[in-house]
Amino acid sequence: MGTLTNGRTTIPYDNWTAPHLNWRKAGRTDLDPILKGCVILAEAPPARNHPHHGIPDGTRMIAISDDKDPAAPVLLMSRVEMTKFFDGVTAGDFDEFRATKDELDAAAATT
Repeated sequence: MGTLTNGRTTIPYDNWTAPHLNWRKAGRTDLDPILKGCVILAEAPPARNHPHHGIPDGTRMIAISDDKDPAAPVLLMSRVEMTKFFDGVTAGDFDEFRATKDELDAAAATT
C-alpha cells in the first residue's frame, strides 16, 4: 500500500495502475476528510525500456495522476521535464489555465 500526503497529514492510498507509490498533493488541500480534485505526484521507479530515446534506463521519473479516481491513468515524466514545467509555471507561462475565483468558489461548494 502506498500513501497520500499533503505535508501535514498522511493516509493510505494506492492508484491501481501504479500501486505502492507515495503520492503528494498540494499543501493547500485537506486530507481529513479527503478533498478530492487534486493533481498528485509521486517518485516513480527509474525508467526502464522507455519508448523515447531521450529517456535512458535509470532516468529518475515522476508519476502524475488525479486523486479523484484510484484507477486514473498515470503519466510518467522525467525529473528534467518536470523541472522545466515547474519553471514555466513559476514564470507565469500557464497563467491562462488557472481557475477563476468563481470556478474556485464553485469547486469549494461541492466538497
